[in-house]
Amino acid sequence: MGIPSSYVAPYVPLQRTKNTSLHITRCYQHPPLEGGNVCSDEADLPLAVPGKKNVSRVITQAAGYFVDMVQLHVKRGEESQFLYNTTVDVPLETVIKEVTAVYNGRLKVDRVCSEIPELADHGVTLPPNMQGLTEEQVVELRLKDEWEDKCVPSGGPVLKTDEMGRRNGHAPNDKMKEVLMKTMEEAKALISKKQVQANVCVTMEMVKEALDQLRGAVMIVYPMGLPPHDPIRMEFEDREDLSGTQASLQVITEDECQLWWAAKEMQRGKKLQDYVGKNEKTKLVVKIQKRGQGAPAREPLITDEQQKQMMLNYYRRQEELKKLEEADDDSYLNSEWTDRQALKKQFQGLTNIKWGPR
Repeated sequence: MGIPSSYVAPYVPLQRTKNTSLHITRCYQHPPLEGGNVCSDEADLPLAVPGKKNVSRVITQAAGYFVDMVQLHVKRGEESQFLYNTTVDVPLETVIKEVTAVYNGRLKVDRVCSEIPELADHGVTLPPNMQGLTEEQVVELRLKDEWEDKCVPSGGPVLKTDEMGRRNGHAPNDKMKEVLMKTMEEAKALISKKQVQANVCVTMEMVKEALDQLRGAVMIVYPMGLPPHDPIRMEFEDREDLSGTQASLQVITEDECQLWWAAKEMQRGKKLQDYVGKNEKTKLVVKIQKRGQGAPAREPLITDEQQKQMMLNYYRRQEELKKLEEADDDSYLNSEWTDRQALKKQFQGLTNIKWGPR
């Protein structure tokens, strides 16, 4: 059950009235921004049959009572990214700012998660001037990793040489490795694209929670912290350098961000209601991209899954028609056994008569 980010501390139930209804109160922020006014309203949800077994159903109804907002299904190209809840009277500058923050925050979590397996397998990153060098080259150049003795994993290191020469090879033990990997999976699930299918909106609070989980796991395994040049620490401190990398092409700054809906750019300076009206129960598919890239491709009328299903149904129908044709085939009427005069012709010697020269 997902509660929109704009609501502040909704809670159910508050009280039960004569075992026939459940009185709930929702508290929310309007507009859903920092500094917005905190409002509340109330409702009574009926209980079909008094008893504890109805609590889950009522809470589900309560969750539906909370959801009364515009839902944006954010995509990059044809790929779904996340769901975002807002209201029609919010300025588009605010929507673009928050959508960009969530989009880039998810990318940051993905980048950290991509480095966690390397950290678990081969330890912390070597200084930039030692990366890619063999042991003989390091000795010849008289280089030393001053962070090797400071950044020691809990429980002692396990030597696992990094073939890429990027990390020092002092990996954490199996128990600490399990902590890192399990936390990584939990963080990835929190901001996963599968949340779209589950109809769960990803918020900045969820992104921050995922980063906090990863930061906590790293602190458990490396109590003394990571070297300042380690990419994971640089991501946590917002010092990452993505220049010249594939990841830099995915990041969209707030100034470059554009939102497109129905082949139209949603212009800054307007409100969402200028495009979709005042109906709060609206779901839009919007596409995020960088300024100057032109209009994105329009959404297909049917999805790939729907097309596959249609092709499957067409194939099944064709097979059924083939079977019906076989069932309606009357070519058997020309067979000898269907001739009612066959016995008479046999007695008269008129069988196997052929016309023409032999």
